[in-house]
Amino acid sequence: MDKMEDLNPKDISEPKTEEEIAQLKISELSKRGYQLLKEKMISEAEDCFDQILEMDKDNNYALVGLGDAARKRGKFKDAIIYYQRCLDMYELNNYALFGLADCYKALRKYNQAIKIWEQYLVHDSGNITVLTRVADAYRKVKDFKGSKEVYLKVLEIEKDNPYALIGLGHLHYDFKEFREALHYWEKMVEVRSDSIDIRVLTSLGNCHRKLKSHDSGLKYFQQALAIEPNNFYALFGLADCFRGLNRDEESLACWQKILKLDPYNKVILTRAGDSYRAMGDFDNAEEYYQKALNIEFDAYAILGLALINKEKGNFENAIESLQGLLKNDRKNHRLYTEIAECYLVLGKKIKAVEILEEFQKMGIRNIYVTNLLSRIKTG
Repeated sequence: MDKMEDLNPKDISEPKTEEEIAQLKISELSKRGYQLLKEKMISEAEDCFDQILEMDKDNNYALVGLGDAARKRGKFKDAIIYYQRCLDMYELNNYALFGLADCYKALRKYNQAIKIWEQYLVHDSGNITVLTRVADAYRKVKDFKGSKEVYLKVLEIEKDNPYALIGLGHLHYDFKEFREALHYWEKMVEVRSDSIDIRVLTSLGNCHRKLKSHDSGLKYFQQALAIEPNNFYALFGLADCFRGLNRDEESLACWQKILKLDPYNKVILTRAGDSYRAMGDFDNAEEYYQKALNIEFDAYAILGLALINKEKGNFENAIESLQGLLKNDRKNHRLYTEIAECYLVLGKKIKAVEILEEFQKMGIRNIYVTNLLSRIKTG
């Protein structure tokens, strides 16, 4: 018997039309293109998508793929063109909407990003990824109410969502509501105690720095350093907490550790100078202030040198330096009180009163200036 008689008719493929062959090729190129994008082989992926557009100039998969490729390259304006071309043909394409919004976010055009994401949410209102992006964008444009509402909506959908908890922490921190920020970041530590992000720990420490609860801040910076011993933000925060607790030697040790990693950081050089000055080691303090000034002008280094002159009894030199700083920082109350104290030691009471009244004429109320002026006038 002929073998053809043994075959089931269903096993014999029907000849494919040219259109079917083209569609099959497009499908294969599309799958390959997206796989290549995942493997970060962007040029090869772009080649696949370009081949698709040669066969179908409005193919939505290829347009989105090219948009994604451009976005991965950081070419956000090019990506926008591809996403918009797709949306002109397929206005509800979620991938194009998502990519377009992310491009506007990357370009810091947050209001435009919000509009696109809101279009997306019309058809997928419970998408947590998009909701957190919207909340983040509201935070960037300083819309506290809008941002908080969306973050809280995310927490209604998914209790303890890490992005919402972190976002709420940053939101309250940005608006100087440090205790509320602590609440959300502490919740994050509770939820992710085994794999906490070092940035959450440093953020918690920074809240305590702002609240002057330096003892509580220490433990978070120390936890962060246990994970990453040379983390700049953790070392800086730890040093600043020690400074706030007047533990100057420990503060100095942290500044020195940072300087081993970044020896020309003028901010840290100045902080190290401050630590030496607080310890009464004026020679080393002057050396570090001068190192900072050798990099570029630094007002805090000048202030530090002026305060050393004041401590050494060089009051005229101190006044000269402080007066120089006033030219560019006329609202800094400390400069006025330091100058006034120098004048008092020199027996120039009238000059001391004049400099403090000069500050008050700007209409700024400051308790330190007010109290010193009161003591001089009633003394």
